[in-house]
Amino acid sequence: MFGDLSGMMRKLKETQVKIEETKKRMDTILIDEKSTNKLVQVTVTANSVIKNIHISESLTDTEEISDYLLITLNKALERAREINETELAVTAKDGMPSIPGMDMFS
Repeated sequence: MFGDLSGMMRKLKETQVKIEETKKRMDTILIDEKSTNKLVQVTVTANSVIKNIHISESLTDTEEISDYLLITLNKALERAREINETELAVTAKDGMPSIPGMDMFS
């Protein structure tokens, strides 16, 4: 019984390390999003850090810029959240010990 417990604890520690590595890797995954008219472009990481914003010089109306920027940023951040959640869930599932009746990821 204690052999199983120490094995489970070791696997949990390994999983914690893998989760931290996955979180760091999320900083290297870049998500590019463009407005429908392609005049506003943003780049965010999978950890939802805004890395770049490009606004075409042809946009001069500040309200229009604001609208396109909000929509484009929200789309990019939503994609980042989905990628982040998926990657962390896969890492956690792969590292969790098999405990009968406790499949949290099904």
